[in-house]
Amino acid sequence: MSEVKLDAIDKKIIKILQENCKITNLDLSKRIGLSPAPTLERVKKLENLNVLSSYHAKVNNATIGLSVQTYLLVDIAWHKENALDNFLKKINEIDEVVECYIITGEADALMKIVCKDIPNYEELLFRTLSKIDEIERLKTLMTLSQVKDSKVLPFDYGSN
Repeated sequence: MSEVKLDAIDKKIIKILQENCKITNLDLSKRIGLSPAPTLERVKKLENLNVLSSYHAKVNNATIGLSVQTYLLVDIAWHKENALDNFLKKINEIDEVVECYIITGEADALMKIVCKDIPNYEELLFRTLSKIDEIERLKTLMTLSQVKDSKVLPFDYGSN
């Protein structure tokens, strides 16, 4: 995938929408210094180029009863036929696995898990994840608290 060429106005739009995707087109147009129609055209262009790939609400896990968040380091059983494809297919069916990355280093994959509580996590770990044949080893990293959660990417947005 090639890098998209962005001008100063595109960069402002991207930064503003990362900070608040609920901003109205009118308010966005005022902040970037264009009228609403060209502003909307620019946003649509950024969506079509897949620079802006989604808009969504960020839910506070704990307020809806999902108080446990862990990360799992996964060693894949590479000796099994189609190990990676089968692993990915199986974990994509598990709702508690909210993110998964293929990584380098100490493990083959990193999964972010969100659960109701420790007994729920324990059940997921021992009754679901440990039963996946393509998983050779799991290592849990338990989160204690979140100290940073920025949705604004480290990108040169230019001067504001």
